[in-house]
Amino acid sequence: MSDVRTNLLDFDREGLRGFFAGLGEKPYRADQVMKWIYHRLESDFGAMTDLGKGLREKLPEVAVVSPPKALVDKTSTDGTRKWLLGMDAGNAVETVYIPEPARGTLCVSSQIGCGLNCRFCSTGAQGFNRNLAASEITGQVWYAAKQLGNIPHQQRRITNVVMMGMGEPLLNFDNVVRAMSVMRDDLGFGLASKRVTLSTAGVVPMIDKLGEVADVSLAVSLHAPNDELRTQLMPINKRWGIDELLEACARYTARRPRATITFEYTLMKGINDTPVLARQLIKLMRRLAAKVNLIPFNPFPGTQFERSDAAVIREFQTLLMDAGVQAMVRRTRGDDIDAACGQLRGKVADRTRRHAEFQRRVEAARASEVQADVA
Repeated sequence: MSDVRTNLLDFDREGLRGFFAGLGEKPYRADQVMKWIYHRLESDFGAMTDLGKGLREKLPEVAVVSPPKALVDKTSTDGTRKWLLGMDAGNAVETVYIPEPARGTLCVSSQIGCGLNCRFCSTGAQGFNRNLAASEITGQVWYAAKQLGNIPHQQRRITNVVMMGMGEPLLNFDNVVRAMSVMRDDLGFGLASKRVTLSTAGVVPMIDKLGEVADVSLAVSLHAPNDELRTQLMPINKRWGIDELLEACARYTARRPRATITFEYTLMKGINDTPVLARQLIKLMRRLAAKVNLIPFNPFPGTQFERSDAAVIREFQTLLMDAGVQAMVRRTRGDDIDAACGQLRGKVADRTRRHAEFQRRVEAARASEVQADVA
């Protein structure tokens, strides 16, 4: 028999107040419970001692605080930690914590798999199953916070959250926005808006919609400075080209002037790392006051791409910076446990059949290599 109780991790503050109103309770009861859940990371209603006895007895009958459960917990030699969190029907997503001296960043997934099929991304090769519920997104942060001993407003292990894990966040708009509201709420995880970043491949209408309802930073996956190359790497560019994408970004910054925009650019050997393309990227960046995050490609099984040489990456960065474009090279973290950017795989019961096709191509490539070796 399935559990029909409501998972309170599905609600932001407004939703939680509505839930308690349905129980005949005052709004402040919802606020009390929210502080217990997110400030003290408490899931046992019986331990919420400032609630009345009757409410403490009633809540377990109608509600739960149920985050995802870890199937695998790995720690990299550089301190990066990755959890494989189980979902339904054999699915799982990956959540990654990246500790640094001055901050700790949690990379959170928004979908099981991804439907966009960017050619250089391991997640895209896995296909797509479904969107995550708000409780499954917020639950990733809650689970990681519990494991790390994070206490909002006191002992912060998680200082930043980036929606850069598996999936395209803007294609799971409502659930992602609700989860980010909890991340930013003083009764939730209490993060400043600038410390919550949403990464998108460029779903233009939803960038505009996001600007209407949320004040978070944007990381835009660009990866090529012209439409021809970007379309080869990212099929979404067929629908919304670079000009449309940059115009949407300009509208976002006009609406949300405190928000920052970063353009992500994964450098792949012989594909998008030449000086000619660097100069094209400079022209694009002059249209917006944004910075460029250069990401050395992180390989995964079956990929045809390789990481650009270190000297090439430095030259690419130097060209941008000499032209006045702020550009940083992202330090690769967690690649020994496949936790680096573009490597997240999880477990996806693929509804798109893309993973089967990807595996077929991999096997065909291996067979060709064997035949070449024999010859």
